[in-house]
Amino acid sequence: MTVLLVMLGGAVGATLRYLIDTQVRSRQRSRFPWSTLTVNLLGSVVLGVLTGLTLPAAAESATHAALGVGLCGALTTFSTFGYETVRLFLDGARGAAVGNVVVTTVASVAAAAGGVALGGLLG
Repeated sequence: MTVLLVMLGGAVGATLRYLIDTQVRSRQRSRFPWSTLTVNLLGSVVLGVLTGLTLPAAAESATHAALGVGLCGALTTFSTFGYETVRLFLDGARGAAVGNVVVTTVASVAAAAGGVALGGLLG
């Protein structure tokens, strides 16, 4: 049953990622990968809130399997983040590449921490 919950969450997360990516890219005017940053921040907040709501049993719950592993796992993307960072660097946009690493890392950790705090307040 847990595998099915992960699959369902993953289907929703992948679909959301596609829709968000399409919308952000249609409004984007710079080379900076705003759509990837957007989905990574959103996924970090959602996983943080979920974790804050379900601590200490977060990793063992069916909700965590469906939403944390499935939805957030499919919504967020480390591989695209890595590829886009390398692509920026190779294209000569070294400042944007470094900025992408710093902004994505710091903002994603802050979003997850804020989500955990918010989840703890709501739970």
